Amino acid sequence: MRSRCFALLLFSSSSSQCCFQSSSSSGTFNLLFSRNPLHFMFDCRCLSTNLVSNGTMKSRRIEFGDINGVDDALSIYGLMIERKPLPNTRLFNNLLSRLVKLKQYTVAISLFRDISILGVSIDNYAMNIAINCYCNSHRVDFGFSMLAAFFKRGYMLDAATVSPLLKGLFQENRIAEAQNLFRKIVREELCEMNNIIFGVVVDGLCKAGNTAMAIQLLRVMEKGSCRPDTHKYNMIIDGLCKDKLLDSAMKLFDEMPHKGIDRDVFTYNVLINGLSTFGQWKEVKALWKEMIDCKIYPNVITFTTVIDALCKEGLVDKAHDLLNIMIQKNHVPTVVTYNALMDGYCLQGRVDEAREIFDSMPGKGIIPCNISYGILVNGYFKKTKINEAMHLFREMPLKGLEPDIVTYTTVLQGLFRLHKCSTALQIFDEMLAAGHKLGFHTYCIMLDGLCGNGLLERALSLLDEIEKKGLHLHIHYYTIVIDGLCKAQKLDTARALFADLPSKGLEPDVITYTKIINGCCEKGLLEEAKDILLKMEQRSCFPDGATYNIIFRGILKSGELDEAAKLLDIMVGRGFSPDGSTASLLFSLLQKKENNPSILNMIKKCAPST
Repeated sequence: MRSRCFALLLFSSSSSQCCFQSSSSSGTFNLLFSRNPLHFMFDCRCLSTNLVSNGTMKSRRIEFGDINGVDDALSIYGLMIERKPLPNTRLFNNLLSRLVKLKQYTVAISLFRDISILGVSIDNYAMNIAINCYCNSHRVDFGFSMLAAFFKRGYMLDAATVSPLLKGLFQENRIAEAQNLFRKIVREELCEMNNIIFGVVVDGLCKAGNTAMAIQLLRVMEKGSCRPDTHKYNMIIDGLCKDKLLDSAMKLFDEMPHKGIDRDVFTYNVLINGLSTFGQWKEVKALWKEMIDCKIYPNVITFTTVIDALCKEGLVDKAHDLLNIMIQKNHVPTVVTYNALMDGYCLQGRVDEAREIFDSMPGKGIIPCNISYGILVNGYFKKTKINEAMHLFREMPLKGLEPDIVTYTTVLQGLFRLHKCSTALQIFDEMLAAGHKLGFHTYCIMLDGLCGNGLLERALSLLDEIEKKGLHLHIHYYTIVIDGLCKAQKLDTARALFADLPSKGLEPDVITYTKIINGCCEKGLLEEAKDILLKMEQRSCFPDGATYNIIFRGILKSGELDEAAKLLDIMVGRGFSPDGSTASLLFSLLQKKENNPSILNMIKKCAPST
């Protein structure tokens, strides 16, 4: 038992400050603490043990309530398993529950297994904890594997058993399986339904974008014993707003009083957020007034939501006025509130005013976060203030902040945009050395920055590195490089890369086809461009407006006016219109060709769009 507990301590943290020492006389463990003695409470009971402190034996009452981390929990676990006889099951369950509250799921699972080996009686409460921990660790399959032992012991399923399984399936995006499990629970009456189970399913459906089914479930609840509550309505209204179904969200909102469902501040917050996102300020004002009339007062989230929306609409001065009102109403702005205001100023190019907000935050007891720095760094880059941007970026570690992948990517994008490629590559190397895992957006920024600055060999090399690392390949990576090669007049290399896509398991999309077609047209290889267009449609990848405009201009420049007229008919027939560049070329050709009837006829066909 001693070795088991010590192994668990090592597993928890290699830098642990506390340890167990074996007593040669009694074989028990003496707990040594490098900080103040901890007090832990075992539910309603206490465990008295002798602790050694400076050579003096002291009787300590150990209490669960003060467990603040893994080391604390494992220390107590070590004391528990040294007791003869072992503490009862309820005390072990309380320890596991505390670990769950601390979100230390893997540690709780390890202790659960160890408790089982020790011979402690495992009840349904402990097994439910284990199932919950597996599901929260994204191992819902292990959670399901626990059910066999659950049934073997004769335990009945309850909400605490099935809710984590349902939630785990939704979290792993196994929506159909979650729905089937829910139907099975209802159909076979596997456990008594309650609001917790319904809440998990409603939340999962809304997050999966299936708000229509969530509403159907709401109607089912209305006919049963588990009546819908405010929380269920809030989840669905939030889901509808995120799905841009504002009319449906308002309809559900208006329905609540008639169904006897109270609205709360969260109800108004999600609806105000949805309406603000789409600039429906008249409705936002009406809701705001209604909140006050109903004595549901706006909170920090309400104010921050509207401030953020105003900033995105370019109404940053009004947003700042609202911030002042917020403070007057004794609502303390958060770092999110100030970030929204900073972002609003930066979007308008008023980076100095954003900096004033940034500098004022510490004086208000608010510490700028990575997002705060990222917003301001991006603002400086957009104003071509490289020194200020880099100084702020380098300041982050001095303030105890480690730049995250988003901040690094912002810096890379800014440096490439201002053609500071050597510095960008240095930052890229620093990011890799810091152990950051690069994602899709960062790779796109790197490839685009390299190609946009003529560093095509380095871009091809990076593409090769991505392939060799076995990372998930994305067609957009290759599209960026193909476009860069075409713009640099390296069509042969672009062709080779394009032809090699199927061998990499990638299918060109409409943007990829359009880029290679444009490269061919720029080189005067019109027949090849037409051939690619034909193959594109044969593979059910249909051209968009950009594709048609590019090849239409290519045909016009070649002088094939009859063929251009035919393509224009197809293009317009499919709902696409000539863009500004195409229209300009048509008028230019009309002047050169002295009012050629064919060109004049094409202009008439696209006149409403031009």
